[in-house]
Amino acid sequence: MKIKEEEIRELIAQIEVILAAIGQEESRAEGLLEQVSPIYFKSARNLIRYTTFRTFDLRTTQKKLQHLGLTRLAKAEGHLMSSLLKTRFILHSLLGDRPMVNNKAGLSIKNGERLLNRHTKELLGYRSKGRRVRIMVTQPTQAAHDYQMVHDMVRHGMNCARINCAHDNPEIWEKIILNVKQASKAFGKKVKIAMDLAGPKIRTGDITPGPKIRKFRPERDETGNIVSPALLVFVPEIKEDSEPNTLPIALEWLQKLAPGDKLAITDTRNKLRKLKVVYIGEQEVQAHGYKTSYIATGTVIRCVNRELENGTVGELPPIERSILLRTDDLLTITKAGTPGNPARLDEDGNLVKGASISCQLPAVFERIQEGEKILFDDGKIEGRIEALYPDRFEVRITRAKEKGSKLKAEKGMNFPSTDLGISGLTAKDKIDLEFVAKHADVVNFSFVNSKDDVEELVTELEKWDAVNKLSIILKIETRFAFDNLVEILLAAMKVKYIGIMIARGDLAVETGWEHIGKVQQEILAICGAAHVPVVWATQVLESFAKKGQPSRAEITDATTSLKAECVMLNKGPYMNEVLQLLNKILSSMEEFHEKNEAMLPKMEKL
Repeated sequence: MKIKEEEIRELIAQIEVILAAIGQEESRAEGLLEQVSPIYFKSARNLIRYTTFRTFDLRTTQKKLQHLGLTRLAKAEGHLMSSLLKTRFILHSLLGDRPMVNNKAGLSIKNGERLLNRHTKELLGYRSKGRRVRIMVTQPTQAAHDYQMVHDMVRHGMNCARINCAHDNPEIWEKIILNVKQASKAFGKKVKIAMDLAGPKIRTGDITPGPKIRKFRPERDETGNIVSPALLVFVPEIKEDSEPNTLPIALEWLQKLAPGDKLAITDTRNKLRKLKVVYIGEQEVQAHGYKTSYIATGTVIRCVNRELENGTVGELPPIERSILLRTDDLLTITKAGTPGNPARLDEDGNLVKGASISCQLPAVFERIQEGEKILFDDGKIEGRIEALYPDRFEVRITRAKEKGSKLKAEKGMNFPSTDLGISGLTAKDKIDLEFVAKHADVVNFSFVNSKDDVEELVTELEKWDAVNKLSIILKIETRFAFDNLVEILLAAMKVKYIGIMIARGDLAVETGWEHIGKVQQEILAICGAAHVPVVWATQVLESFAKKGQPSRAEITDATTSLKAECVMLNKGPYMNEVLQLLNKILSSMEEFHEKNEAMLPKMEKL
């Protein structure tokens, strides 16, 4: 194919326009660059060059370069100026020109990679043999008391242990850290400790609890015949982790029962129900029932085959209630402290009183406007604010399951189109930061929305003499954080060492599921330009960790995490199996870890 001189000159002219724009932007950013830490100066300058470069729609230019067999600049984020100048040089050479080229005008490909590798090592520690991507693992409470669990995590490839300050307490955290350090020493590794500040979570408040009742039902086949009787387990007391088929009864009475005893109760519907004792243990008695029964606190249990005083069911926990919401329902959101309630209907199904639930964050009420979108429970339920009052606001449900969606207490609330003006640090975070500064290697900073939030964190770190000692990972979990990512990075580059966590669950809810793929790619590109390591987080192999069986989509997702520098796993009973699988995936796919070239439209905010 004959190369047209006119097309080449157009490409050179396009590159000249881009270079001129970059020069102007660099001049404007000179004062900002002077504030950046020396270790990030080249990276910050490259970031400014890249974001200027991305103000252009480059797709036509990319296609023309591709037709000439040249780079499309799709993977040039880490060494932009060098790639632009070399491309211009080649284009001139195609015309027979011999232009001057300053090879030192920008970072080379190799030097850009070295910067990213160095920053990653400082932030997340040394990589595992045969694997570039680090693995961060969320530590469960059990890790404080089970050293073997932590030992196995380190053995199977954990590079960084994550502790979430939203759970447990300093005593538990310290025990987990001691176990991680002991296991690290045993394997001759340095496993980094990263601690999450909880941040200002916007959640639904309490719902008025239901009655203190438990339901027992035998299992039946399709024809209604009993396949398995209901199992009732009598224990001296119900604990937090007790199974839902347990009933508290005084140990003194339980010790008088014998296998084969026949028991009788009158349940809450005034139905007579018979039970048979099938097992006697030291701390429990098991009985079978062959009809559905509803048993409440205070229910009397009688022995009918021999003389024995009656037993009584002790205090049962109340049933956790939820609010059933259907499309077009009206839900009232109240301020914290007011328990929520499901809608109340009369005998004819007419609404007597609408459903209500509280919001735990009062600041929300000062910022929201009519017509704005609201999402509940990771976006499972969607609504629009219809009316505002001093102490409440009303939401019209616009999306729910066909048969209705259940909303429970302590579920997330998102306001994707509302600037809530909430700072990233809460009073609890500031207290927890003292412990984090003394015991951790990295602080994971939640709910970052602007450079002001970063500056506030640095100010707090100064109080504990932790600046440049404690590394920072900024969690990008809101639309505003994504839109402000460049200024957030430049503010963070004043200290060392920093990283970005893509909190994909919240981010998908905030930006919209239809945008999350694009958002992830843009974050990876921007961080690549800044030579800042990225942590790929939220729901990676989650069903495997919880249920012991990965889905096909999870395997693909785990492979995609090769585009980042670290992948974060949440806790689950099958964590060791997850670690072994992920380690194999990341190691075997390492040779293919280069990012696919992408077409680059003009970068825009959401």
